[in-house]
Amino acid sequence: MPAAALLDPVANTLDLRGPFSAARAARVRRAMQSTRVGLSDLAYFDNMLAADESLRHKKHELMQRVFDAAVLLGTDAVAGFVGRNPALSLDANLVMFEEVFIPLLKEAQARGLTYRVEQCPMPGWTIGDTWHNNIAYAPGPWIALHRICERHGVGDQFRIHYDPSHAILMGQDSRSVFQYLKDAGYDFLITGFHVKGQVIDSRGISAWGYGGQTMQRGDWRGAEPSTAPGEQRHAWKKQTVFCEHELPGTARHDPLAYLQNRTVDWLDHQLAARELLRIDPEKTFLVVEHEYPKARVQDKSRLAPILSASLAFTRAIDEAAAAMYALQHEVLPAQGIAAQGIGREAYRS
Repeated sequence: MPAAALLDPVANTLDLRGPFSAARAARVRRAMQSTRVGLSDLAYFDNMLAADESLRHKKHELMQRVFDAAVLLGTDAVAGFVGRNPALSLDANLVMFEEVFIPLLKEAQARGLTYRVEQCPMPGWTIGDTWHNNIAYAPGPWIALHRICERHGVGDQFRIHYDPSHAILMGQDSRSVFQYLKDAGYDFLITGFHVKGQVIDSRGISAWGYGGQTMQRGDWRGAEPSTAPGEQRHAWKKQTVFCEHELPGTARHDPLAYLQNRTVDWLDHQLAARELLRIDPEKTFLVVEHEYPKARVQDKSRLAPILSASLAFTRAIDEAAAAMYALQHEVLPAQGIAAQGIGREAYRS
């Protein structure tokens, strides 16, 4: 992976180490207006269940600054992780969520904000053997967490910012994920989308399985964990040894890969969202996220056509899905005409 790929070429970070004033917010809004850039949410992705209390307090303090900045910038949502205390079992993390994350959601509620959780399991976040380092990684955990939120009156604050690349990472397909939520009565949970793909390397799966590389990664030196940050990053081989992120439109796909859930079926993803989730497609954000390592170039003149083409691909796929939905669920039924054939089905194996 080139060093440049470790830098995000498409995002700027708000400096929230100091107060984010109304004057600063006005300056940011003017910049967005001049470039015709909209705002779906503010995001801060960190471990909100960090084991160290002092460190966790600092993370929560910064997240509340993100809340305040979101209000000043006129958006109604923030995005982030829940995280995990790796020293505890997952059941114990549910207890910790109730103790330390619920107060954070109440701060969001006081500001009129929704907290959208991205479901990445973050397997390489630690050099330990834990693979799920963000406990909000799939529909089962989302529902368990939301029920805790419901008990404390902050159910409306907890929502999911769904990213299909993470479903592929875990061997899931989006249609079945959405169907599960609908069957359970939680089809309202997803309120935004990260549009990012994932391409599974069958050779990596053959070598290690879906748990990724479990040993001899380079983040341990014999029986002792490495203290060198440059070596600790090898923990991400739990993921990268068998997959690579796709910027929408950059990957070649074949029907077998779709059926094996080894890449995102973009058309069915957009169609299934319309068919199974309680969303208003015209008001639901699709946030294209660029994490394809080989294309994370820093030269803006080279980056611009890559992003432009990916955005065009995303819009075209969504427009095609909208047309299919209208034909199959509105236009044809209104005339007593059946849709043809059999499409993708949830839970099919």
